[in-house]
Amino acid sequence: MRISRIYKKHEEEIVAEVDLSRLDHLIEKYRHKKGNVIPLLQGAQEIFGYIPPIVFEKISAECGIKLSDMYGVATFYAQFRLKPVGKLIIKVCHGTACHVQNANEITEAIEEGLKIKDGETTEDGLFTLESVACLGCCSLAPVMMIADQTYGKLTGTEAVKIIKNIRIAESKLN
Repeated sequence: MRISRIYKKHEEEIVAEVDLSRLDHLIEKYRHKKGNVIPLLQGAQEIFGYIPPIVFEKISAECGIKLSDMYGVATFYAQFRLKPVGKLIIKVCHGTACHVQNANEITEAIEEGLKIKDGETTEDGLFTLESVACLGCCSLAPVMMIADQTYGKLTGTEAVKIIKNIRIAESKLN
């Protein structure tokens, strides 16, 4: 994964929306513990939903951890997010069983329907699309999961229809 350059205007917008005081308890808990990088990053992501650049800077300054070390960990492990994600994450399984059953068709249909690529979030912030290695539902291949709901034996058309219905339901809630 490559880390893209963050421009000054974007940094200022992020700083304005991130309440760094929410990290204080987390930093106090792990400041002097050995092997604290992963728990600090996990905790920060739990707080903000992703890890904004300004959070890396605060943790670095307060805990004495090099930025390069933290970014190395955050980009190595797939669990960490460096960009905000949507309210609902669409996970499309690309494990062996799903791959053989044409999971690519599902991903491509969703990309076309939502006008995003794998790993991106819709403009309205509702959906993020992710390809995953396995969801453990091989007998239902091909499979996608949205939030905690699993949908199996899908076609691309069916997947897009499910997502449209979820979008309609979400719009009625707001």
